[in-house]
Amino acid sequence: MTRTTTRVALALTTFLTAGSALAETVTIGHFGNPTPMQVALAEGRFDEATGWDIEWRKFGSGSEVIAAMAPGDIKLAELGSSPLAIATSQGVELEMFMLAQVLGSAESLIARDGAEIETLADLAGKRVAVPVGSTAHFSLMGALDHAGIPASELTLLNMPPDQIAAAWEQGAIDAAFIWQPVQNQILETGTRLATSAETAEWGFPTFDAWVVNAAFAAENAEAVAAFARTMDEANAAYLADPAAWTAESEPVQTIAAETGADAAQIPTILEGFTFVPLAEQLGETWLGSAHETMRDTAAFLKEAGRIDQVAEDYSGFVNTKIGTAATQ
Repeated sequence: MTRTTTRVALALTTFLTAGSALAETVTIGHFGNPTPMQVALAEGRFDEATGWDIEWRKFGSGSEVIAAMAPGDIKLAELGSSPLAIATSQGVELEMFMLAQVLGSAESLIARDGAEIETLADLAGKRVAVPVGSTAHFSLMGALDHAGIPASELTLLNMPPDQIAAAWEQGAIDAAFIWQPVQNQILETGTRLATSAETAEWGFPTFDAWVVNAAFAAENAEAVAAFARTMDEANAAYLADPAAWTAESEPVQTIAAETGADAAQIPTILEGFTFVPLAEQLGETWLGSAHETMRDTAAFLKEAGRIDQVAEDYSGFVNTKIGTAATQ
């Protein structure tokens, strides 16, 4: 190797090292759902697109996400529609900029075999577990409202997913409204009473959204748009041919490795979500009316005693500029 070549190599190494050192470390919260984003996460595509050194932090519920975002511990995260309404009603400085997924059969109310629960009315007097403040909790309250059952007539237990799974095995709870993959686990000895798709039809729609600290979004507009674009591309890869995502396929095997979910169950889990292309999200049906969904959800939560106040206007908590930039 000549001296010139050596100097060039050393200069290149110094440049690359400096570039790596300058990469901003950004912590992003997510729920660890077995969804297409896990493939992009495993391949490092979000880091590459944004230029960030991303640290992914898994949360068990939306209330945990709010607790981390309120003081600024994390700037960008996945958050369910119910805790989103709670956070915005409390004035947390965040903006919803895209849907992660619309919740259908991916979240369900399951009755344990032997608990003598065949209908929603049978929940009265039973022990029902749910992560309080989550989309599943909102759906549960909607199901009770639909059935005309006061929440005071059952024993509501606040448990994260892993505790629900353990309590189920011990026979300590009679029913649970929970998401995947715990849902499939407890369904082995339980019966589905209702899904989030049904509670949506009863007037209680739910979804998971991607939210970002407002100031951070303004300061990092291009990177956040790149994040949204990468997320959209990950979902598009699934939407292009869902049937190809079999248990043995490479993307499903990657999702299983990232989340710990059973590869054999992942295709069915994916079918329980609705992934909406980002270009469609920018229309009136989704982001265009998200502020109304937040307001309606907040109004119900206030009536149910979960929050103290409802804001007059939630439009300031929706950012469509990021999605527009990501789709151009």
